[in-house]
This record gives sequence, structure tokens and C-alpha cells, in this order.
Amino acid sequence: MALDRKIAYIDLTTGKIEIKPIPLEARKKFIGGRGLDAYLLYNHAPKGCDPLGPENPLIVSGGLLTATCASATSRTHVMAKSPLTNLLGSCNMGGFFSAEMAWAGFHHLVITGKAEKPVYLWIHNGEIEIRDAGYLWGKSCTDAQWAIREELDDQEIKSMVIGPAGENLVTYACVMTGIKNSGGRSGMGCVMGAKNLKAVACRGDMDVKIAHPVDALEHNKKFIEQITSAKVNQTQGTLGTPFIWGATNCWGGVRTRNFQYNQMLYADEIEPEAIDDIATETMGPHHMAGCFGCQVHCRAKYKIQTGPLAGKYDEGPEYTSLGAFGSEPDCKKAETVLSANHLVDQYGVDNLEIGSIISWAMELFELGILTTKETAGLELRFGNDAALIEMIHQICNRSSWLGGVLADGGIPASQTIGKNSFDYLIQVKGMNNLHSDERATPALALNIATASRGSDHLRSRPAIDLYHLPEKVLRKIYSSPIPYDGPLSSEHTEYVGKPWQVFWQENCYMAVDSLGICKYHTLFLGATLPNFEDWPEVIYYNTGLEFTPEDIWAAAERCNNLERMFNLREGLKRDDPFKGDTLNHRYFDEPCRRGAPDVVGRTIDREKFSVMIDEFYGHHGWDKAGVPTAETLTRLGLKQEPSHLV
Repeated sequence: MALDRKIAYIDLTTGKIEIKPIPLEARKKFIGGRGLDAYLLYNHAPKGCDPLGPENPLIVSGGLLTATCASATSRTHVMAKSPLTNLLGSCNMGGFFSAEMAWAGFHHLVITGKAEKPVYLWIHNGEIEIRDAGYLWGKSCTDAQWAIREELDDQEIKSMVIGPAGENLVTYACVMTGIKNSGGRSGMGCVMGAKNLKAVACRGDMDVKIAHPVDALEHNKKFIEQITSAKVNQTQGTLGTPFIWGATNCWGGVRTRNFQYNQMLYADEIEPEAIDDIATETMGPHHMAGCFGCQVHCRAKYKIQTGPLAGKYDEGPEYTSLGAFGSEPDCKKAETVLSANHLVDQYGVDNLEIGSIISWAMELFELGILTTKETAGLELRFGNDAALIEMIHQICNRSSWLGGVLADGGIPASQTIGKNSFDYLIQVKGMNNLHSDERATPALALNIATASRGSDHLRSRPAIDLYHLPEKVLRKIYSSPIPYDGPLSSEHTEYVGKPWQVFWQENCYMAVDSLGICKYHTLFLGATLPNFEDWPEVIYYNTGLEFTPEDIWAAAERCNNLERMFNLREGLKRDDPFKGDTLNHRYFDEPCRRGAPDVVGRTIDREKFSVMIDEFYGHHGWDKAGVPTAETLTRLGLKQEPSHLV
């Protein structure tokens, strides 16, 4: 059955491999995926360890429901201490890899040590082998995957790889699988590069026994209907995630020219409909692709039509690519967005981070903080498409002084550049913000300030706050499975009640990531999509485990507290501008300049925001400094951590 999938401990220094079962107690307390990974990281990462050192464990996992009859459960999670933030590192990606890893016998890998030379892991039907990867080193993410298939003579192998950015220790390098599935945030590809680990390759045909297969299949039919009938998913199946960028830009919620504006003008060429036309023209009517077990198919397949990369195939671009390579640097050409999207997929680097840090450098250049002396003559100005593309190359290859500086991440770069460059860096905990602008949405601002891995739209964002849902509907959502009778507001510019929404969404997304489900199949963008009340049946039919909605909530809360405990242990402090639950001063001091009437002129109120953080901490059972109280740790069974249960 699904619960037979094992955990493997792999030491790349010694070559030792130890395979163990995952105790049922661990499943009940931490579920799997990201939740169990948080437990493993807290237990196996030494306090204060060097993110690029051999003692930093790289943890790779699938969720509890991965490779079962449940839809869209092939998310892969990767966790380690982050070389970008020196706090929690964590990323999540779609595709086919985690399902293949489960069929090969494993749900979790804990990889420590450092190989003397480049290696990759070959996992096949319960066996793990450390193989030479010298011939793969230097290859792009796509080429490396195809080369592994050729070497092992199996075109069905699924691999998780790094590209040149990871090899060159760019602190925000990705892990990748397939053409474009990227575990983008927090530099997990850099950790792999530091371990001389080029790839993890999997192939398996081991049975995954389903506890109640007929019921599981019948129940999944209902899930599919619930998921595909949602308008948000129908739109994604047509336009992909870029539709989110288009809607948000129209309203005035995307940061442009780093953080000078909150709406991109004259962006017709990169609007989602324009991108869809290009994908349709180059790939035909069936141009939308999906991950394993998914009915939504939210990403486009395309070929670049013009420029130096004309004819290159890729997938996407995602919502984030339109921001990173369109609105933030104020580049309006489809060729630029599609080419940059292709380059980051090949280099293996976080599109959000690299687009943001280049846009920051562009503002510094226009302010005179950076000059042509530092850029080696490059006119690093907003709207300079060629400069954007050139800086992607320079950062991923560390081929220039500025490229190397920016490859180290925003905070180290600001310390190297000096002057007042840090003031213009839009980051939380050392991780650059998504391209969205939260000055008109206090709930979303609270989300990015307090997210466990740094600025984040996928950790606790109450995106449905923008829908102006009636309070009665909000009450139904946010009072289950734990009763809540506090204030709620349908107004997205309001502050009251929002801390509970962020807290609720944080537990929801932890549960989603622990089960291995795609967020688009849960209450993320659609108020009618599955949440805590829907998951017990799908867990039971597929695994035989009995959870109540309250059990899942408790497990999610427990795992979120473990992530908090890890960050606190590694130096997080509430008001620390480098490692705290803070926002850049521009959120408070510079009003929005464009957009709808409910956006123009908006800033975040410092005093009200501080009260929101107090309330958010209170919902968690944390003190005013954001530290879990003894009572909270006792209630969640975390008083004895690290316990080394697994």
C-alpha cells in the first residue's frame, strides 16, 4: 500500500545508504511531504550548520497521497537550510517525479555529505545507487535529463536535476524536473550543487496498493467534477496561470520598475491572451500540458518565434515569469519574456528571484548607485530587454563582477554594493518578493511578511480575499474545522479579521503540501475547491488511515510550528530587517501610483500592521516575539523535539 513507501538516508561522503520504514506514528503526526520534511530537517540539521556544508541535509519527498488514485498528487517537495536566507529552505514542484519515486519504493530521501566528484542517484524498485555524473556536469537541466535516459536506456525515467546555476552555487538556483517544473524558491539547487549532486533519477514499477480502490476511484470522480467545474480552473485550462497576472495588472497589483509603480502600461504583447495566441500558433490547438493525474492542464507549450533563441521549445510561461521578466524590469516584448523563461529553465534558476534582483539592479543603475563601471558598460536600465537577457547569463555563469555579486543573493549584494542600496531591495528574510504589490491588500502583506521561507505567495496567501465574498461565505470557510467567531471582512483593504485568514490559509497550505496535492486543486484561488472537510475520505480510501478534519488541522499546525522553531533556532527575530517578519519601508512610505480607485494612494499602515502581527502570533500560540509558548509546544506534542522518531 501507499504506506509501504520507505525513507532512505544517503551519505554522499561515505556512500552509506540506509533504508527504513516510515513509522505510523510519524504519519499521524506529520502526514508526509513538506510536513514530515519539516520534522526531518529540525531533527537532522545541526544548529547553525553551513547551508553549503556536508552536514546540511537535502530532503526530497512526495506527499502521503502521491502515486495513489487521488487527482493532482504528484507534487515534489525539497527542503534544506537555505543558502539564500540562512533560514528554512523549501520548494515545491509539479510534474511526474514524485510519483515515479513512489513507484520506485520511496516517499522521502535524506541526503547528507558531499561527493568527491559529480554524482547522481539512481533509484529503481527499492534499490539506490550512487553513479558518476561527470559527463552530466555543465549540461542544461533538459539535456541532463535526456542524457540520463540515454545512459540507462529507458525513456520513462523521471529525474530531478540542477543546471549550471546550481553547479555555480547561485544561491537561488532551482531544482527542475521535466521541461519547466521548477522547485524555485530558496536555493535548493544550490544545496545540490554544493554536494556535487547533479540529479536524482527514478524509475519503478512496484505496486502501490490502494486501501479501498473502488471507493477511491468513485470518490475521485467527484473530486474531478468539483475541480474542473470551478471557473478559475476552467480559465487556467485555457490561458494558464498568466491569466492571474493579466487580472492583477489590470487592477493595479503588480510591482513595476522594481517598486516604483504598481501597474504595467502598454503590455498588450505579454497579456495572457497574446501569449496564448503564440502558443496556439506554434504548437497547435492542443497546446496545453499538465502534470501527472491532473485534469486542469494549466501550462502552455510554445516555441520562441523570433530572436537568437527562435525555434526553442519550452513550457509556460507562468504567472511569475510575466512578472519577473515583464512588469518588474518593464520589458514589454513577448520574445523577451519567452526567451528569459526558457533560459531560467535551462540554467535552473528561480525566475522570481533573478527577475527581482535584476530589476533592483536596474533601479540602482538609474539612481546612480550602480554605474557603467560596475556593469562593465552595460546600460542596465528599465525596459532594456537585451540587458535583462545578458544579466541572466552573467548571474547563472558568474561571468562578471556584477553577475557574481547578484548571484550571492539580495542581502549579500546590498552589503557589497553599499551606499543605500538595501533600501530599494524588496525582500523578506533575504528572499525577494514576488512581483505582486500588496500595499492595497493588508492580508496579503501580512502573508508575505510572516511566511516561513521568506517572501511568499504560496505559504499562507488568502488570495480569495480579493473576491469580496459575502461575510456569510467567509464565515463558512474560515470557521471549519476549528470554530472562529472573531471579525471577518469582505473588504480587501481592511485590517480586522485578516490575521485569522492568513493563519487558516497557512494551515491549509501545509496540509496540501503534506498530502502532495497541487494548490490549484484546493482552496487557493477557488472558494468552492476542496479543503479540510474533503480530505479525510480521500486519505482513507487511498491509504486506510483515518483522519478527522481536526486531525489534519492539528498536524498542519504542528508542522508549521516546527518550521517556526527551525527559523528561530537559526536566528529569526520579529523586527530584524534581514531575518524578521518585516516589510521593506516602501510599503509604508510610498503610496501606490496607478490602478483602480481602491488601489491608488494606498500604503500599509505601520501601527495597524504591527497589531496584525500580534494577532497572527496570538492565533498560533506564540508570544509577542513570535516564539511558541510552552503551552503551545505541549499541546502540539513538540516539547521533546528533536525526538529522532525517524
